[in-house]
Amino acid sequence: MSNEQRLVLRTYARAARTAHDTLTALDQISGDGDFGDNLREGLDLVASALDTRPAEPPFAVAAEVFLDEVGGTSGPLLGLLFQEIARALAAHDDDHEAWRAGVREGLAAIQRVGEAEPGDRTMVDALAPARDALDAGADLRDVALAALNGARATASLRARRGRASYVGRRALGSPDPGAMGVALLFWSLARARDRSPVELGELLASANSSERESGGDSPVPD
Repeated sequence: MSNEQRLVLRTYARAARTAHDTLTALDQISGDGDFGDNLREGLDLVASALDTRPAEPPFAVAAEVFLDEVGGTSGPLLGLLFQEIARALAAHDDDHEAWRAGVREGLAAIQRVGEAEPGDRTMVDALAPARDALDAGADLRDVALAALNGARATASLRARRGRASYVGRRALGSPDPGAMGVALLFWSLARARDRSPVELGELLASANSSERESGGDSPVPD
């Protein structure tokens, strides 16, 4: 199972590099523009750490890196998610149950720290649908699709938490970058098992099309 976990994280790192410009552009609309850098650089650090720490549980390594070395608001929150996934993978022999428990507890930890709820336009809006899909016994393709659809739906939400809450309606029409970053995690999990619902280019195009469809490039005054 450790080899598969490494594959998931390495796939995630490659996806973050490919998605960097898209995530950066989204965060420039709703945040301070550093999410793409933080996710890419954090996962690159994880990939390097996996090479030098081959005996350690991969998601525990990822948790340590993101909690200790990745900046921004999202770094520690993703670290909490990875930490709970690592614990669940160590505690459960059944893979689906491990991911179900890890995502459920990771979401709960993020909500305790960040106090975000579904509909607040945060990474919770991708995590909560993924949790619900796992609870329902969905396969990884449908879990990834649930996370992606949740992330895309943030384009129509006005932020109530985080830096995006200060820009008001100007972020409408563009998905939340943190939610898209979480969707990439579940895409990577599905991709590692040849179950991805869409190609990565299509996923990123869907993030860009949300803005075009709603005219999001023309800010709406508050």
